[in-house]
Amino acid sequence: MLEPSPVAPLAPARVAALHVAPVRKAPMVAVDHVEAEAGRGLVGDRYFGTRHRHVSVQSLEELVEAGAAWGASVSASATRRNVTLDHGRVPTTPGARLVIGDVELEVVRKAAPCRVMETSVGPGAARAMHDRGGAICRVLTSGTIAVGDAVQLDVAPAEVAAG
Repeated sequence: MLEPSPVAPLAPARVAALHVAPVRKAPMVAVDHVEAEAGRGLVGDRYFGTRHRHVSVQSLEELVEAGAAWGASVSASATRRNVTLDHGRVPTTPGARLVIGDVELEVVRKAAPCRVMETSVGPGAARAMHDRGGAICRVLTSGTIAVGDAVQLDVAPAEVAAG
């Protein structure tokens, strides 16, 4: 299982893991990079082409908290999220912005725990993820997201334009 990076609090978050699934309920597949298309999502993921659910983002810090609440570790792939950050709190307020590498995302909503976790991980796992599931985002700018990319959390739109 991935562990949060022991970094200084002001260090930028980084992408710790990336996962996609080609169809609903299919196992998540770890990848080292993925193409993001503005207005469409992650190429090769089950939600590619949907209206708003382009990318799901979570943090290892919140996975550690969920594991403590559940009594066992929760792996990044078990949550069925696409992007896992090494540390930091993922913004969940609709309209908040994140920049991963050169890809800008906008939060659509807080991510609810995936019900598949109850069978794939175990009873109570989804409940442990409540309020720790990260965010569902739409892709605003196209580009590549890769493991190790720097992440800017809760970026104001003017900051992105000034880049």
